[in-house]
Amino acid sequence: MRIAQVAPLYESVPPRFYGGTERVVSWLTEKLVSLGHEVTLFASADSVTDARLVPICKKALRFHSECIDPVAHHVLMMEKVFARVEEFDLIHFHVDYLHFSRSRSEQVPCLTTLHGRLDIPDLAALFREFREVPVVSISDAQRRPLPWINWVETVHHGMPVDALPLHRGPGRYLAFLGRVSPEKGLDRAIKIAIGAGKPLKIAAKVDRADCDYFRRKIEPLLEHPLVEFIGEIGNMDKGEFLGNAEALLFPIDWPEPFGLVMIESMACGTPVIAYPHGSVPEVICDGVNGYIVKDENEAVNAVERLSGLDRGECREYFEMNFSDDRMAQQYVSIYQKLVRPNSASMAVQKGVLNWMEAGSPTPSTT
Repeated sequence: MRIAQVAPLYESVPPRFYGGTERVVSWLTEKLVSLGHEVTLFASADSVTDARLVPICKKALRFHSECIDPVAHHVLMMEKVFARVEEFDLIHFHVDYLHFSRSRSEQVPCLTTLHGRLDIPDLAALFREFREVPVVSISDAQRRPLPWINWVETVHHGMPVDALPLHRGPGRYLAFLGRVSPEKGLDRAIKIAIGAGKPLKIAAKVDRADCDYFRRKIEPLLEHPLVEFIGEIGNMDKGEFLGNAEALLFPIDWPEPFGLVMIESMACGTPVIAYPHGSVPEVICDGVNGYIVKDENEAVNAVERLSGLDRGECREYFEMNFSDDRMAQQYVSIYQKLVRPNSASMAVQKGVLNWMEAGSPTPSTT
């Protein structure tokens, strides 16, 4: 199948440091190539892929000092994608709704995976206008604000099973990995670690928009002797950082669409202690690969019960549910349905005819 993958331009594919969507696009793209598909990736020029790369900008926009208006680069990318539309059997977008006006009039099937939060009031009118556009959710929870749009399927993220190694050791500290912002709960993670009397290592990115929050709310908490702020780390450092942790703290306070760090932690055999918002109940099996808690007191108690979890089982749960192979196969199934929409109904009709020719009663369709 000839497939186009259209990635955001804020980070390279895969990202050098922080970046969830672009990392997932990379995993999906490389797995599709290994499965024998002809894949074209639209992304920044510093991306690394086995697919055919169509570079849109010189480097990831986050590191592009001359970039003032990132939307301009994305609009230009839409033009370049649709100028080559005849080269593809299907175009898979990962850039929210930027392409909706154009893709609704194209003959080539277009699929959109929505990677962000959907509980923003401005989105309802837009998705009502484009309610026929086929979209994929990355968790069932992500759908709740807009249950009436054209959801095709939920596809949980998946990563290569050999991307991060299993660490069987008990771990030496608690870990926080991600972005510093109010909804991610770093302040709560610090209080949980202190309450449990455990060291906390923080590997986190601070966006410009969150600098004031970081200075006012987080920096004073970093003075505690149990707390160590490392800063943003790259993918090469994640295995050691997560693998040597006793648990990952994920005390979020928002409807997290997925939370890639949870499966990265599981891949290392490191359980997750998380608040029950957004996708968390779909990713964490309480008592197997972590604990789901409601507040700081429950989180502290969960830390004390970590010895009851098996790191090998945590890893096995990841391999069974969150591999890149499972994710890619699920997407290929969706692609086939969009490219050949009549094939499913034809298969049903063929089955009915076979039954009739064999002299058997027509199978029930209820």
